[in-house]
Amino acid sequence: MGIPEDIAQFEQCLNELIIKYEQYFLGLEKREPVRLLETVDRLARKYVSVKIVNTMLNFKYNSLVAKLNSYRQYWNRILRLMEEGRYSRDRFRMAMHDDRSAPAGKTSPPHRDDTDDLYRQFIEARRSCNLPVETITREMVASAIERQKPAIAAKYGTDRVEFRIVIEDGVPKIKARPRRSQ
Repeated sequence: MGIPEDIAQFEQCLNELIIKYEQYFLGLEKREPVRLLETVDRLARKYVSVKIVNTMLNFKYNSLVAKLNSYRQYWNRILRLMEEGRYSRDRFRMAMHDDRSAPAGKTSPPHRDDTDDLYRQFIEARRSCNLPVETITREMVASAIERQKPAIAAKYGTDRVEFRIVIEDGVPKIKARPRRSQ
């Protein structure tokens, strides 16, 4: 094969590798695509020591190598976060698993982590609106949610409610909506 065909194959394999890694991070693939990564690495190293005379092909090759290196840093960061248990998609899936294992008839207050996340989001929203945050405490947010729970449960007809932060007219607010059952 010539240089144009090798670069086209490199691009095709790199795009496939990106898709496989995303599927792996979503949990659709059980194993990391290591063999495909080795193939792409081999294709990337093939023309490192060769001078590509055609400017267009040289640019394409260098762009693909840069893209691979950029994605490699991203993948390594995600893999490290997964190993540490701090990857957000993993936390989302673990929360879904916890929701399924909880008995359906019992009401439970928002988890401490949920309240902490809501508090952080609320503080960030107030800062983005240039509003003071010194008087807002975690306990104030938690008590506001607990006070509203009976009214929210009556309004939506369910005790499974999720909270989110929205900004209306330049003021952040905590909004509730029914959580979909799965």
